Amino acid sequence: MNLFNSRSFKFVAYMLLLITIGTIGFFIIGGDQWSIIDSLYMTLITLSTVGFSEVHPLDESGRVWAMILIIFGVSGFAYVISQFGTELLEFGHYRSRKMKKHIEKLENHYIVCGYGRMGAVIAAELSDKEIPFVVIENNESKIEKVQEKGYNFIYDDATLEETLLEAGIKSASGVVVTLNTDQDNLFVTMSVRTLNTDAFLVSRYSMSDTAAKLTRAGANKVVNPYVAGGHKMSELLISPFLEDSVSIRTPQQNIIDLAIDEMKIKNIPKYDGVSIKESGLREEFHVSVVGIVDEDGNVSINPKPDTVMQKSHTVMLIGEKEHLIKLLDSLDL
Repeated sequence: MNLFNSRSFKFVAYMLLLITIGTIGFFIIGGDQWSIIDSLYMTLITLSTVGFSEVHPLDESGRVWAMILIIFGVSGFAYVISQFGTELLEFGHYRSRKMKKHIEKLENHYIVCGYGRMGAVIAAELSDKEIPFVVIENNESKIEKVQEKGYNFIYDDATLEETLLEAGIKSASGVVVTLNTDQDNLFVTMSVRTLNTDAFLVSRYSMSDTAAKLTRAGANKVVNPYVAGGHKMSELLISPFLEDSVSIRTPQQNIIDLAIDEMKIKNIPKYDGVSIKESGLREEFHVSVVGIVDEDGNVSINPKPDTVMQKSHTVMLIGEKEHLIKLLDSLDL
């Protein structure tokens, strides 16, 4: 779509014609005292209403001619302002239609309901991984930030089923709901599950009693960012050697806490020159070696059982948290 359409062209032609007629009028009225440049200059300062002094004193006919130019000039500017506003509105509608057509073609994408602090982080993660997604947000200032990032978006209320349908809910692989209130999150969760029974659904909550309601409404996972952040910080405080952890929920609702940590062989002489298989780490402590970093920083992922650990190596371990703690306690690390 081109902003400079036929209506804009008509305005430009109108202004050029007005300047030409105005210049000719001042040239004729001024007589021998007025040159073409004087007449053009007088026409331009009259139309622009900047208020500079007259090139030559104007008689009564000159003043009348100046008033006529001002009337037609102001009318022309008022017209172009109204037309420019119309053009901007149409351009906005065009961009919106183009975005909607693009979203309609998406399949197996993700939908982020709410672009607050959590939503922004989630969107950035999805973008970094080049995973297709759509942001739904009804706050104008937040939508401007979404536009700056170049994300797909729907500028509307996520609590409306029409908005979810517009975002392609029926073909989406997953939905994350991070609106400001638990009530809105619960309502959107119910709507999403009604429209798509297969999408993986994650919802945020603030009040503890909302978690069970969200689960009953169809959420696969519920997250309280404050509880999750506090839990992580307490883990780091109590067990600072546990650099990372993840919880896995089985279909039987059993929770397995996996932890990842590293140990430097130079601090454990008994493993120096010993192969992974001979170390007994798996058999005795039920932890696995998933990586080895040598002195040059080279990383070997999932090393073979016959790989020999050296004094200069840093070994990366994974296992259930309690087993990893047991290993590290036995090594007095």
